[in-house]
Parts: sequence; C-alpha cells; structure tokens
Amino acid sequence: MRRAERLFEIVQLIRSRRLSTAAWLAERLEVSERTIYRDISDLQAQGVPIEGEAGMGYRMRAGFDLPPMMFTSQEAQSLAAAVRLAQGWLDPVLARHAEVALGKIMAVLPTAARVAAESVALYAPPVGDPAARDRLARVREAIESRHKLRIDYEDVQGRVTQRVIRPLGCFYWGKVWTLGAWCEHRGDFRNFRIDRIRAVETLDQRFQDEPGRTLADLFRRTEAEAREYERSLRS
Repeated sequence: MRRAERLFEIVQLIRSRRLSTAAWLAERLEVSERTIYRDISDLQAQGVPIEGEAGMGYRMRAGFDLPPMMFTSQEAQSLAAAVRLAQGWLDPVLARHAEVALGKIMAVLPTAARVAAESVALYAPPVGDPAARDRLARVREAIESRHKLRIDYEDVQGRVTQRVIRPLGCFYWGKVWTLGAWCEHRGDFRNFRIDRIRAVETLDQRFQDEPGRTLADLFRRTEAEAREYERSLRS
C-alpha cells in the first residue's frame, strides 16, 4: 500500500470508531506502531483534526469530512488525457465506465483544476475493428469470471483452427491487443491476437489456478525467454 493510500485509510478507520489505538491501526494496516505514530503526526500537521495521543488512542473531531479531491491542474490534465487515450482502445463497456468515472472526478475538482482538465487538447478517436473491441469485452469478462473459452482463431497464414483455452490476461502492444492463455489443445501457453479471433464462445466450464498454468507462470516463462534471447545476442 502506498503511503498516500495508507494516510487516507487511517482517516477512514479513525472516523469509523469512537476510539482507535495505534496498535489496532497498525494491525489493520500491517505496519508498525511507529509508522502509525508518524503518519498521524503528519496528518495532524496537515490540519486533519485527529485528537488523542500515543498510548491513549485517537478519535476524529465531530463534523470532520474529507475535502474535495485536491488535484493540481497538471494532475487533472493527466487524468483527463489518460482516460481519453484509454477510451480509444478499451472495449466499449470499460470505455463507458471510464467516461463515467472521469465525470465523477471532474464534478468534485476545484474550478481551476476542472477547467484545466477539460481544456487539455489530447484526444484518441476509436481505432481498429469494432468487432475486435467487442471480442475484447467477452474475453475480459471470461478472465474475470474464470470461464473457459472456445475460439476460432486465424493464424498469419489465414488458417482457422478451433481452440478451447483458459484466458489469463490481455495485453496492449500499441497497435493490437493480445490474449495470453493456456491452450487445452496444445497443452501449453499461447498468445492470440484479439483481431484474429473470428468467433468466441464462453463455455459453462470454469477453471481454477493450477501449478504451471497460471498468469504468473506465463510471466515467468516470458521473462525466461527474454533473458535467453538477450544471452543469445551477447554470445
């Protein structure tokens, strides 16, 4: 957990209880009591009305609430630009949710930051095959629900094969999305370009992580292959 997230969580935990000891906060956040003492001291110095002291416990002064999100103009512009760029490549469902999320953030920004975010002149119109973006949504949902997929896949020679796969993760490469998966037919990891998947069916059968067939295993395989490739270039 990043420190900014921990400070926010400390405020929320203290607000939710009549009295919170440093030991209880440390246990909940999996840090030392010394870290809690330091964090609370910093929060108090920033004007957060936390009452109490070390060894006694802490409580929040009545009526306190978190202020609106305090982004700088540059931070707000970065958020707006990131969402706009992502929308051009996300599947339609996530793109809509990203737009809604940005709207909620914009609604609580200070006026100057909101104006700066709205005025940033960076855009990313949707590109690529709309059907591929729809398939990306189907694949992403299957990854989340842990359902196997049956796909018709066209390789670079134009040959179409049918595979049953365990979808593990989607990867964006600047021009295309790929799907990293465990292929039941090959008994090994395979990467499939989303735009070459001609048909996709979500099966009723679900899968669980098994040693050697997980996303972490795929990452380890990829890293090992990259190291081997680098060694071959040096030899």
